[in-house]
Amino acid sequence: MTQARPLTADAMTLTTYRALPVPAVIALRFAAVVTTWAARRRTRIALAALEPWELEDAGLTPEQASAEASRVFWQA
Repeated sequence: MTQARPLTADAMTLTTYRALPVPAVIALRFAAVVTTWAARRRTRIALAALEPWELEDAGLTPEQASAEASRVFWQA
């Protein structure tokens, strides 16, 4: 029968830093970009659907809203 090794201070905490493998970093960055693009797309679609009085409440003119809504999702 084997004996369990005692836990060290590093093993008992999650504060040790380990770099992610390169493919994981690339995947995370890709996911972040796609998430940002999706949020922009949803926001611009919602902006295009607002009524003039709603735009006025938001401090936008219909022209400003139309210009923003017509931008493609990858443009900031």
